[in-house]
Amino acid sequence: MSHSAATPDAVPLPEAAISMLRASASQACAVLKAMAHEDRLLLLCQLTQGERNVGELEALVGLHQPSLSQQLGVLRDEGLVTTRREGKYIYYRLASFEVIQIMQTLSELYCGKVLKKMAGH
Repeated sequence: MSHSAATPDAVPLPEAAISMLRASASQACAVLKAMAHEDRLLLLCQLTQGERNVGELEALVGLHQPSLSQQLGVLRDEGLVTTRREGKYIYYRLASFEVIQIMQTLSELYCGKVLKKMAGH
């Protein structure tokens, strides 16, 4: 990564925003650290489509139960997902507007390129 001037389309953060981030940097780092695992990120991507139970997530992401439970546990412990029980099923969903926003941003940055290629643009 270069330390040169900002890229032409970069928008600098106002000083007040930087001060606010400084106050909550450890929380932001914890969220990003929890997301910085391919399986967890794929689980979060699936949950942008709505609430899913463990069996659905297992089939959609292709993780087997022990690994799936471990990764969902990390997401739950870090507050990125919440759960509800209905009978014998446990349903997961994204826990906050902030998590939804981060996932939307990641989708725009990384999935948008794929969708444009698929559409022939």
